[in-house]
Amino acid sequence: MSDPLISATKAAANGLFAQSTRMRVVSENIANANSTGKTAGADPYQRKTIDFAAVTDEASGADLVQVQDISRDEAPFRTEYMPGHPAADAKGYVKMPNVDMLTELADMREASRSYSANTQVIKQVRDIVNMTIDLLRS
Repeated sequence: MSDPLISATKAAANGLFAQSTRMRVVSENIANANSTGKTAGADPYQRKTIDFAAVTDEASGADLVQVQDISRDEAPFRTEYMPGHPAADAKGYVKMPNVDMLTELADMREASRSYSANTQVIKQVRDIVNMTIDLLRS
C-alpha cells in the first residue's frame, strides 16, 4: 500500500500533463483557424482532437489520466467564395479549416480550469505535508 498523499500528487501531476497537452492542441487549432491550402483545391489545416484514457498505476494503485491519442477531426471542410485567393478552385471557392472557434475556446476554458484544479490539489498536498511536519516538531 502506498502513501495516499503521493498517490494524489501523482494523479494531479498526470492531470497537469494531460491538460497542458490539451491546451497545446487547442492552441494549434486556434492558430491555424484560417490556414488554407497553398494551391488551388488543396486541403487546408485539419483540426486536431485529443483523447484521454484512464490507467491505473500499479505501484501506487492510483487511477491516472493519460493522453491516449492525438488525431485529426474528420469533419468536412467549409468553403468560402474568394475568387482571387491562390487556393481557390475553378469556381472560386476556397476550402477552409474545420475549426470552430467557439468549440476551441470552450475546450481551452475547460482545460484551463482542469489545470487549475490539479494545481490546487498539489498545493493542498504540500500544505498537509507541511502541517504534519510542524506537528511532529512540536
